[in-house]
Amino acid sequence: MQAAGYNFFDDMTAVDWFPRSPRFQLSYHILSHAMKERIRLCVLLDEASRPSSPSRGVAGANYFEREVFDLFGIRFEEHPNLRRIMMPDEFEGHPLRKDYPVEGYR
Repeated sequence: MQAAGYNFFDDMTAVDWFPRSPRFQLSYHILSHAMKERIRLCVLLDEASRPSSPSRGVAGANYFEREVFDLFGIRFEEHPNLRRIMMPDEFEGHPLRKDYPVEGYR
């Protein structure tokens, strides 16, 4: 990332394209202060995919990955502390998945 001049990890989010396959899209937003430019990298994933965690080498990625895990259920390989960040620990499911019931699980 640094070699190309992009020096700041700005954001990461996901999209659920259910029922399409692959189901998920991860979007990484990266900024270059020197060039005053942004890029967005998109990665398509199926439900079984476990993308590598950039959090060990990229400052700020840790909490974005935890948010994506909490809300979409995407697990990251080698994440140092992958646990819920927004929903309570006892919460069942991942509320931003399109197949999550609107009324919640009963």
